[in-house]
Amino acid sequence: MYTDHTMSDDFMLDTDDIQRRMDGAMASLRTEFGSLRTGRASGSMLEPVMVDAYGSMTPINQVGTVNVPEPRMVTINVWDKGLVGKVEKAIRESGLGINPQLNGTIIMLPIPELNEERRRELTKVAGQYAEHARVAIRNIRRDAMDQIKKAKADGISEDDQKFWETEVQNMIDAQIKLVDQALENKQEEIMQV
Repeated sequence: MYTDHTMSDDFMLDTDDIQRRMDGAMASLRTEFGSLRTGRASGSMLEPVMVDAYGSMTPINQVGTVNVPEPRMVTINVWDKGLVGKVEKAIRESGLGINPQLNGTIIMLPIPELNEERRRELTKVAGQYAEHARVAIRNIRRDAMDQIKKAKADGISEDDQKFWETEVQNMIDAQIKLVDQALENKQEEIMQV
């Protein structure tokens, strides 16, 4: 502890807030990874798909019931039959590579086997999602470093500045490692036949 610290030395960086924001970036990455289909059907693969419903972009699970009746089939029971076409269009344009089949208000999504080429494409998409997460985390670092610079201008000591910069960098490095590990796991999962 400092014996003679003035008010300006009482700078405390909100590391909980930094961690909360990084956790948010990871949660977002997990959702995006969940949407990358492997050979198995999963309701979460539709999570990032948004439908233009009633004038706003809406998640599919808010316009219909998503079910997985069998390992290679996802169904969506659209509540408002006026939205069936929009849901179908959203899926077609989502890049999931699935051809929706209509059966009244039920949209059936047969999950095709993944060929080698498609698996490689998906690992690239996973890489892009991971890069978005890394960028988000680097932005959090930049914000924190800006706060530290401002505190330095307001009079915190150089030792304190170095301490906080190291603290932030260690948090960021640990988080980037988690992103890289999650990406590696997801890419392995995609490549498994």
